[in-house]
Amino acid sequence: MKMLQVPVLVLGVLICGQGFAATAQQEKMKTCNAEATEQALKGDERKAFMSKCLKATQQEKMKTCNADATAKALKGDERKAFMSDCLKKK
Repeated sequence: MKMLQVPVLVLGVLICGQGFAATAQQEKMKTCNAEATEQALKGDERKAFMSKCLKATQQEKMKTCNADATAKALKGDERKAFMSDCLKKK
């Protein structure tokens, strides 16, 4: 019985972790989707807007993380690790 509990617990933790990771992306999608709806965009116009909106959000995140890494004077592997972590969080 105890042997079954460990894999079930690990599986539950993995599922929860993936749910939290998707939250930031889901929020971006919601925001961009709401803006597209306000503008009454449909079809190809909506697709183009959504792509541009999501890309702009990613670029803003990249600029912020890059500025933070520069302010901390990080270089090499430390900078790569910081950027990776920063981009995943925001």
